[in-house]
Amino acid sequence: MDNQGQKMLESAQSIINKTARKLGYKPSIVDRLIEPEMIHEFTFRVRMDNGEVKLFKGWRIQHNNALGPYKGGIRFHPDTTREEVQALATLMTIKCSVAGLPYGGAKGGVIVDPKKLSETELERLSKRYAEKIAPFIGEDVDVPAPDVNTNPKIMSWMNDEYQKIIGKKSPAAFTGKPFDQGGSLGRTEATGRGGVIVLKSLISKLNSQFSILNFQSNPKSQLSNKKNENLNIENSLKISNFKLKIPQHPTIAVQGFGNVGYYFAKIAHDERFKIVAVSDSKGGVYVKEGLSPEKTLECKKEKGSVAGCYCKGSVCDVRYGKPVSNEALLELPVDVLVPAALENVINEKNMDKIQAKVIVEMANGPITEEAYEYLVKKGVVIVPDVLANSGGVTVSYLEWVQGKQRYWWSEEEVNKKLEEMILKAFEIIWNSSVKKKIPLKQAAFEVAVERIVKAL
Repeated sequence: MDNQGQKMLESAQSIINKTARKLGYKPSIVDRLIEPEMIHEFTFRVRMDNGEVKLFKGWRIQHNNALGPYKGGIRFHPDTTREEVQALATLMTIKCSVAGLPYGGAKGGVIVDPKKLSETELERLSKRYAEKIAPFIGEDVDVPAPDVNTNPKIMSWMNDEYQKIIGKKSPAAFTGKPFDQGGSLGRTEATGRGGVIVLKSLISKLNSQFSILNFQSNPKSQLSNKKNENLNIENSLKISNFKLKIPQHPTIAVQGFGNVGYYFAKIAHDERFKIVAVSDSKGGVYVKEGLSPEKTLECKKEKGSVAGCYCKGSVCDVRYGKPVSNEALLELPVDVLVPAALENVINEKNMDKIQAKVIVEMANGPITEEAYEYLVKKGVVIVPDVLANSGGVTVSYLEWVQGKQRYWWSEEEVNKKLEEMILKAFEIIWNSSVKKKIPLKQAAFEVAVERIVKAL
């Protein structure tokens, strides 16, 4: 992971550097966009159930607060490194800017395998970490949230400890809390839901664009009928960087069946998209006719993994599909590929085997720089992680707003606001991509960097 974290950091810094220089910013501005403003590194002691005291190392890295308070999750993982946390903090600055949120970027991490701790040990560790970061966080300074291996319960422990230290209630100091402790409805599904909202809008744009290009190349085609008379060819921005037609109900493969991957699959399935493959860390299944994400999750809970869960409709039966490895899932002949698990899974080893027309990056950094360049040249449309998985931080922002005003919305209201905000973000990035004839990722970073520099 040391190497992976370093690679991720170098990749994040490289794209920001290239973007800022292309936009003509001075080296001093580029440095401010790349270097973190604060790196808090510390060790802390936690008493185990057997009386032993163990030392743990943790970080809170605050990258940039030009747009507002720092914002970012806290991960508990045995392979966490400073470089990884810094890379993620850097990308949070970009993600919040892309999403149009009044936040900067931060990230936290602890080197620990939470699966090896009892619940009481995990609670003590969470509270000790909160004690360490308490002096430099707060609802208007830095607002932590859950990330890998942390959850609403852990956020509630941290928030309790933080409130004890500052001596008052602060329902907006942490987000991702349980609803009865100041959390927001709709937060659990938010990241997956946001990804589906972006995918639906993308398909609509691509198909509209394909129709316009087809009309331009063949004015006598059926597109000249009355239904299409209102197509304003002159104002179509004459783009040529997107020439794809995607079925209205595309086939989708999802790598990763945790919170993000499951809710993406479930909500996409509810929208009548065809989920043909899903996988977790132990492997996956491929059901050509389409599988049921809900039944697959039930089956996974029984079996401990999705392997063998060939769930079509309300029945799980081996006749419906076949096993597929995580690696093979990425290479399936699908319309849309959704890497929702680990970073760098699409790389120089498998990039030439990718068959999907569209990739939606629900994981952070699932495509290496080399593979990204190759796939873009090949004509694959890639929705970057800083946009695709921004639904989570967007609803975290809505939770923060609710906590500050001490007034909580219904789930329907939260989902509606999420859709409005993420569609607005997508529209701006799409238009920039179209106008400049550049990929969505480049457009997203340019939009983000321009906003941050303007705030600086």
